[in-house]
Amino acid sequence: MDVQHVKSITEYHRLLQLPGPVHPLISVIDYSQVKHEKGAASIVMDYYTIALKRNLPVKLRYGQQEYDFDEGLMSFIAPGQVLRVEPLPVTTLQPQGYLLLIHPDFLWKSPLAKTIRQYGFFDYAVNEALFLSDKEEATITQILENIKQEYHSNIDQFTQDLIIAQVELLLKYADRFYNRQFLTRKITNHQTLSKVEAFLSRYFSNENLADTGLPTVQQVAEYLHMSPNYLSSLLKVLTGQNTQQHIHNKLIEKAKEKLSTTNSSISEIAYELGFEHPQSFSKLFKSKTEMSPLEFRASFN
Repeated sequence: MDVQHVKSITEYHRLLQLPGPVHPLISVIDYSQVKHEKGAASIVMDYYTIALKRNLPVKLRYGQQEYDFDEGLMSFIAPGQVLRVEPLPVTTLQPQGYLLLIHPDFLWKSPLAKTIRQYGFFDYAVNEALFLSDKEEATITQILENIKQEYHSNIDQFTQDLIIAQVELLLKYADRFYNRQFLTRKITNHQTLSKVEAFLSRYFSNENLADTGLPTVQQVAEYLHMSPNYLSSLLKVLTGQNTQQHIHNKLIEKAKEKLSTTNSSISEIAYELGFEHPQSFSKLFKSKTEMSPLEFRASFN
């Protein structure tokens, strides 16, 4: 089955037959208003999705694993990860809850831009939903309502910081609740995708990229003891993207971080990321973001 690539929050609103979002980079959706398609679908989204749901009328598959959302309440999906939705054949369930959608660009130039992926629940290695007590659910619900109220108010110079503070508070609570849950429930690992993500994260954290150059498909495949073609085919099935695209996604993520948090020139950033020629970096960046590196940096000033 083809993987549907949803690039923006606005596009996702249209997919769910909802009015356009109030803010293009963040949205809280009332899940009782969501209309699921009748057929199964695989979706890759370019933004973070945090879900608090009850009475889900579908089965979810996360990577290659089935997500145990029948009883659990919360799930966390990072940009570029694949979610397969399979509607139940017969159901009278009335879904309730919220979907929080956060585009990575909303977080740039904030500390959370660097730390959000450190939360372990944004990973294919975690394929279980977060189970909450009534008190815990009330805490998360209140934070989501605070976020929704803030961006529905008059947007000013404080709006983004206040929303990010609420998102960070939600993540810290989720981290606490997951650690409590892990004491009694087993985490199932999805080995291949977890190892690809770990390899690329370590590689792009290396301060010597100017000397080592960009990672290659061959290097990733050798690390996983697979042929390059096999690895790319596997990733394509799981996420809709081959190995080279995964490398580029991680590269652009690192480039955005440097552009929004440092004063380094475009040439300096290009060399730091392993490019021999700054023009090659600028061309790739624009092809992936539809903005030049300078335009992206200027958008935060």
